[in-house]
Amino acid sequence: MTRLVDAHQHFWSLGTAGHSWPTTDEAVIHKDFGPDDLVSAVAGLPLAGTVLVQSQPTDRDTDWVLALAQRTPIVRAVVGWVDLSAADAPDRILALAAVPKLRGLRPMLQAIEDTDWLMQDTLVPALEAMQATGLRLDALVQPRHLPMLARFAERWPDIPIVIDHAAKPDAAKATLDPWRGEIAALAALGLHCKLSGLRTEQAPGQQADALSPYVEHLVRAFGSRLMWGSDWPVLLLSGDGWRRWHDDARRLVAAAGGDPDHLFWGAATRFYGLETDDAA
Repeated sequence: MTRLVDAHQHFWSLGTAGHSWPTTDEAVIHKDFGPDDLVSAVAGLPLAGTVLVQSQPTDRDTDWVLALAQRTPIVRAVVGWVDLSAADAPDRILALAAVPKLRGLRPMLQAIEDTDWLMQDTLVPALEAMQATGLRLDALVQPRHLPMLARFAERWPDIPIVIDHAAKPDAAKATLDPWRGEIAALAALGLHCKLSGLRTEQAPGQQADALSPYVEHLVRAFGSRLMWGSDWPVLLLSGDGWRRWHDDARRLVAAAGGDPDHLFWGAATRFYGLETDDAA
């Protein structure tokens, strides 16, 4: 095992202006997390790079993670946030697209009550700017968003889309439908997906093996477009750790007939256009 990319991880500082989550209710992760903490969490595995994803819906957070990424070699790409409905969103997107390592944007759709928010006409100028600059869209969605996301993908076929956390199916109750058919329809449209965030969707005490039906379906549906992400340090809320989730995901994907090279390296490298030390 020589190539490993984490397609979804976070850093945050509670003292950053505009920081709102985690709160004291999430005590185990209510502290600062930075590059040194990640190195400790990886526990010696050959991590070649990560995709650092925003955690706060603020411009200040995006500026903070971009600045941190520039001085952190292990971070190979950043997914930031922009208020896509703002009048100045196109200018902001053009400016961000020129920053090294910025590869995509993530509107925090799971926190927006309007399931169809992404389809509104007021977002067209911002989406056109994303399309023009080649930025990817990280879709932080829930199962309720999947039919909408299919319509969005058909309307904007030139914006590359990756579904974060497999759209957060109700793993606590082992619910598969209608999530199973709706996410397969998105796979058929050419979308990518992250095998991440599922441990925190489980009930307390549930084991990673209970995710097997979800992993098997995602492997079948997305194939080489499925990428692994730790969702660290949010992952810690499940009682799991970076190394254990990596090992469990590797085992579950192998049992499902998946290709670990695509999952842990190729899919993220291709989707985000990563420049890694080992890249061919």
